[in-house]
Amino acid sequence: MEKSCSLLIHFDKGTPALANEIKVALEGNDDTAKIDAMKKAVMLLLNGETLPQLFITIVRYVLPSEDHTVQKLLLLYLEIIAKTDSKGKVLPEMILICQNLRNNLQHPNEYIRGVTLRFLCRICETEIIEPLIPSILANLEHRNPFVRRNAILAVNAIYKLPHGDHLLVDAPEMIEKVLSTEADQSAKRNAFLMLYTCAQDLAVHYLLTHVDKVFEWGEPLQMIVLDLIRKVCRSNTREKGKYIKIIISLLNVPSATVIFECAGTLVSLSSAPTAIRAAASTYCQLLVSQSDNNVKLIVLDRLDELKASHNEIMVNMIMDVLRALSSPNHDIRRKTLDIALDLITPQNINEVVLTLKKEVVKTQSGEFEKDGEYRQMLIQAIHSCAVKFPEVAGTVVHMLMDFLGDSNVASAMDVVVFVREIIETNPKLRVAIVTRLLDIFYQIRSARVCSCALWIISEYCLSRSEVESGITTIKQCLGDLPFYLASEEGECNESSRRSPQVNSITISSKRPAILSDGTYATQSAASETAFSLPTAVQTTLNSGNLRSLLLTGDFFLGAVVVCALTRLVLRLMDVQTSRVEVHKASTQVLLIVVSMLQLGQSSFLPHPIDNDSYDRIVLCLRLLCNPDEHVRKIWLRSCHESFVQMLVEKQWREAEEIKAKAHVLHAQPDDLIDFYHLKSRKGMSQLELEDAVQDDLKRATGEFIKEGDSENKLNHIVQLTGFSDPVYAEAYVNVHHYDIILDVTIINRTKETLQNLCLELSTMGDLKLVERPQNYTLAPESSKQIKANIKVSSTETGIIFGNIVYETSKVFDRNVVVLNDIHIDIMDYIAPAVCGDAAYRSMWAEFEWENKVAVNTIIQDEKEFLDHIIKSTNMKCLTPPSALEGYCGFLAANLYAKSVFGEDALVNVSVEKQADGKLSGYIRIRSKTQGIALSLGDKITLKQKGGA
Repeated sequence: MEKSCSLLIHFDKGTPALANEIKVALEGNDDTAKIDAMKKAVMLLLNGETLPQLFITIVRYVLPSEDHTVQKLLLLYLEIIAKTDSKGKVLPEMILICQNLRNNLQHPNEYIRGVTLRFLCRICETEIIEPLIPSILANLEHRNPFVRRNAILAVNAIYKLPHGDHLLVDAPEMIEKVLSTEADQSAKRNAFLMLYTCAQDLAVHYLLTHVDKVFEWGEPLQMIVLDLIRKVCRSNTREKGKYIKIIISLLNVPSATVIFECAGTLVSLSSAPTAIRAAASTYCQLLVSQSDNNVKLIVLDRLDELKASHNEIMVNMIMDVLRALSSPNHDIRRKTLDIALDLITPQNINEVVLTLKKEVVKTQSGEFEKDGEYRQMLIQAIHSCAVKFPEVAGTVVHMLMDFLGDSNVASAMDVVVFVREIIETNPKLRVAIVTRLLDIFYQIRSARVCSCALWIISEYCLSRSEVESGITTIKQCLGDLPFYLASEEGECNESSRRSPQVNSITISSKRPAILSDGTYATQSAASETAFSLPTAVQTTLNSGNLRSLLLTGDFFLGAVVVCALTRLVLRLMDVQTSRVEVHKASTQVLLIVVSMLQLGQSSFLPHPIDNDSYDRIVLCLRLLCNPDEHVRKIWLRSCHESFVQMLVEKQWREAEEIKAKAHVLHAQPDDLIDFYHLKSRKGMSQLELEDAVQDDLKRATGEFIKEGDSENKLNHIVQLTGFSDPVYAEAYVNVHHYDIILDVTIINRTKETLQNLCLELSTMGDLKLVERPQNYTLAPESSKQIKANIKVSSTETGIIFGNIVYETSKVFDRNVVVLNDIHIDIMDYIAPAVCGDAAYRSMWAEFEWENKVAVNTIIQDEKEFLDHIIKSTNMKCLTPPSALEGYCGFLAANLYAKSVFGEDALVNVSVEKQADGKLSGYIRIRSKTQGIALSLGDKITLKQKGGA
């Protein structure tokens, strides 16, 4: 059996020292040489060498040394050498050591006394300790605090030994007496720690006797006090009130560590509003006062937990939480905004929005590198506020529209999507938003933002003046027609013949893009290639934003421009009484459409118009030439109705998610409900009364009862051996984030005592055993609970295997029972999560690991197959239900989940129904790491057949 080790030192095995060299150095008179020799001896002993020949040399030449370093190394040597023989009896030569230790404990130098006392804390042999006890106790009254604090630790360690209570019968009372007279904070901490572990009643008595002085105690002692309070309150809940008062008094100490622990202790022990409010206030104070970003993130996690269980109290702290936005770290800002958005109420919405507006204005200064990203977060937060409380939209929408021309395209996209939703949900703001958008449209420089803004203009310009202004604005941004001259086309042809390689520079490889409905599409050449523009084009870049973007070859935007103008002309036919004006506007738009087609089919630009954009523009051309009433209705009404339906579905999904997160409590019909005003006070303080009432309410509403725990535990029990084996074993597998705890029950089914029974486990995958197995003795027909801790380092399917080894009195050979394998399922690590379409597509393009699984199932309905995959993989379907409705023989959907390690798992399901009724297609899995892609693929392959 391996020996225990209390010392760990790095050892360079490249140059091992020889025992003879060490012996010669120790016999010399040079203290420096002795120090080096002792260090080498200690390192060799720690690495398995025995060096028995050195012991007498050390006794003769090292024990008498007066050098403090030599004495310290001597104690380390004595700590690690074997002090007992094979039968467990103390070696005779240890008598020499006892005399030296007694001399050290009476040494005039405080350092020698202190390190010797510390050394005795790690000695387990009673025969060595017993003759030293009088000297140890004498050091409890030494004048130097260093000696006293180590003497207390030695007394504590000796008292904890198997027969320590016989060696020091009245140790707790002795330490209590020392504690009452001790002035040194570290010594008091050590003394109180001993009472806490060995005589809890004495520790509680001392605490309650000196409760008015707790505030003045040092940080280490206050931390022990909090540990004691937690332990006492869990075993005796009726006396929580007086201890909670002590915790609240400690919230004002200067130590950040103590007040953080106080807040956590308050939350764990009490649900009284006063206690929770004090804890939340403390967390908010730490959020502002601490500079370490890791501390801020931990505090935000605690506030997030408080928000889930005590939302009504946290609502009043929202402005304090928002003060964390002053941190330049984006993770802190993002988490702060997430917490704040869940705490918004009609009472605080105006203050919150005002704060967010101020933060948006600050991002314009450009002081920090990632101001654009922070502005995007703020815009999304304001968007959420405006959706929840439409009355505040008018105060922010105009300010945010100033950022439509932002160089950060993602930020500008968030603004225009926000405007698109607000203009529909707030009809009163329509006129003001349309007017403002027409005024600043020329500032927009992003094709994606322009496309969305053009749709808003064409959809919400309803009056005659608005329609005419919309057409005029778009024409101004397009500039003069035509888009190029014939002479310029000739020059471009000539230059392209001379240098055919100059105009096109490929900047990224072709890869399929995944659309929001889950289908694949090839990205257009405009997004894949950057063009070095002809000279004639570069001279027009400053003429208008739409013209500049069109002359870079963005014909998708050209199709959007034509559609917007077509819709405006169709609406003008309804609001303009003069047919002459309508025909005039229609003619001008037709000229733009023809010029667009001419530009697309010319050689002026390096590549021609794509077929999709060409077909779209030609459709608009035909509609303008031959307006059909049915088609006009589709353009002017049906498109708007589809957008309204999309918003309704979005709001429904958000409401369903909120409903799913809501914590529903169940109480039995005959449960006791305690009424606050009828409760007997009996001298209780307000805090004690609140705490008692909250406990009663929890008991009455069933919050103390965790439903489904027993059922869930049964689902995770794995049988490890057969019923006919002499040893039966089963394990409860508890997966908790980065840890797997195996609670193994072992039953001796024989009539014999099993000796040296050992549970030996091994792992495959990214799993690691934390501790070595121990040997146990199991009586006939008795059972034993053994816990094994396993660390998990990645989201990958792992296997735990092993056996049970034991001995019996009749058989000298060891018996082995092989255990069934335990497969750690990836489903224990991933959970459904929500992700935006843009973020999903961005991750899909970025992640390099893809696992492609062919569909092979007996299920014949596409929707049923998708539901089966969602249930089997524990993922969230991001594709809206409306996109999955109906029957077309084809289905595409995006699934998303997040692991406990922060890894993203993306799945795209694309299935098609064949003529014979079977489903075919592929399931694509993408992730940043290989493990999650392979594990999810294996899981889907195993589960996709269905029918079971």
